[in-house]
Amino acid sequence: MTYSRPPGSAPGRRTVLRGSLAASAALSLGAAPAPAPAAPAQSRSGRPNAGWGVQAGDVTSSSGLVWVRSDRPARMVVETSPTESFRRVHRWRGPLLGPDTDFTGTTALRGLPAGEQIHYRVTLTDPDDPRRSGEPVYGTFRTAPARRRDGVRFLWSGDIAGQGWGINPDIGGFRAYEEMRRLDPDFFLCSGDTVYADGVLQPRVTLPDGRVWRNVTTEEKSKVAETLGEYRGNFRYNLLDHNVRAFNAQVPSVVQWDDHEVRNNWYPGQILDDPRYTEKDVDVLAARALRAFGEYFPVSTLTTGGRGGGRMHRVVRYGPLLDVFVLDMRTHRNANSPGRQADDRDGILGAGQLAWLRRELARSRAVWKVLAADMPLGLVVPDGATDFEAVAQGDPGVPLGRELQIAELLRFVKHRRITGTLWLTADVHHTSAQHYAPERAAFKDFAPFWEFVSGPLAAGGFPASALDATFGPERVFVRAPERANVSPMEAPQYFGEVDIDGGSGELTVRLRAEGGTVLFSKVLRPGRVGQ
Repeated sequence: MTYSRPPGSAPGRRTVLRGSLAASAALSLGAAPAPAPAAPAQSRSGRPNAGWGVQAGDVTSSSGLVWVRSDRPARMVVETSPTESFRRVHRWRGPLLGPDTDFTGTTALRGLPAGEQIHYRVTLTDPDDPRRSGEPVYGTFRTAPARRRDGVRFLWSGDIAGQGWGINPDIGGFRAYEEMRRLDPDFFLCSGDTVYADGVLQPRVTLPDGRVWRNVTTEEKSKVAETLGEYRGNFRYNLLDHNVRAFNAQVPSVVQWDDHEVRNNWYPGQILDDPRYTEKDVDVLAARALRAFGEYFPVSTLTTGGRGGGRMHRVVRYGPLLDVFVLDMRTHRNANSPGRQADDRDGILGAGQLAWLRRELARSRAVWKVLAADMPLGLVVPDGATDFEAVAQGDPGVPLGRELQIAELLRFVKHRRITGTLWLTADVHHTSAQHYAPERAAFKDFAPFWEFVSGPLAAGGFPASALDATFGPERVFVRAPERANVSPMEAPQYFGEVDIDGGSGELTVRLRAEGGTVLFSKVLRPGRVGQ
């Protein structure tokens, strides 16, 4: 498979280093398991400091979002250029950054050229004296191609800083981010569990073989998150890692959420009986978490003043080859249950999101339509002894419960003859490839399709989940540890790669393990079903 890129479009070493080192000057992992700083040190010059780095998100052929965080009130100013010399610049006046958004801000860039490397720098200026500004922080991204022949390549994974495994300076922090950065993809699809707001970090954890895992710790990671400030601190935590900041400066992201951004296995209307929480109403916690999420990620549907308004589900159109349908399987779901309902309107997507998805899939003219799900379809994910957390509930018969919505969607895709759909997800902390076919299924009114799972990116590994036969999945490949919560020191982390060839339109999926190993590869051909 060939992957074409405009000549001279690769990011320069100078841009990448400036984007990461500017942040590293203010933040450091350090060598000891002592608490890490909750924020960069105040600049002695009295000028605003952007020590948390920059990141870009939801990039299309003509637009993108750029994010930054200041250490004090400041005006965000973005300059873009076709070259890293910044001899010719376009200036974008961004928002005022203040305590109401935790000093974060996102600027929308529009009218960008398609299929080009965009170099940008963010400068923070004193809102009372624009002549007083901090050192600029640099980043770069590629816009989506306007021509099919240019091809697309992206990575996906999820599950970051989970199960008690945070930033470990002894192993170099979140190493998989540096490995992904070196692959230089067009973008990164983060498939949820971007943080573990319910995951407390201990300074030291003794592993089964006697080795000691050391965590960088912060005040906000010493308890479960309940307040807005604690949720904000969880999103800041990952930015303490130099690998994450360097990656963000080079690779734009498409980000969705799942449960751990709020707490494990949550659903709307839930009232907690967990003694760790003084706030028992999950809807209150979810609103705080969503606001913090919208403040710390550049997401096109959550940029209403950085307050976490808007919605999570959206479609990111990445040129003629690819549309990414970012699903939200968390906000609109019904309560977790045994999942045996014969009639289930809300399901896991909610009626409104399902209608939106059907409409947008029918409108799509992209060769490939990636359904970015924060949970798998045919893998059984329990919630306690009797309830289920995802779609499947272990009953191999006709669709029941949340399976009803998925059956309706799959039937719609078949009868509208929508080709080029595949599902990508993370969540279950192992990597696998499942092929779904009606001849193996209890529900048969759908066209065959593939689902690929990859993760965790920086969290504990878990054994492979059981399969539910309702939609006829066959597990073609799986790599998973044999015991639960295997640390990143004991097992590799996983991420996936999707490479769409501009000439043939063929799509190659590669399941990768940290360390450079390609575990599994599958080529899919455009316009075909039953592959």
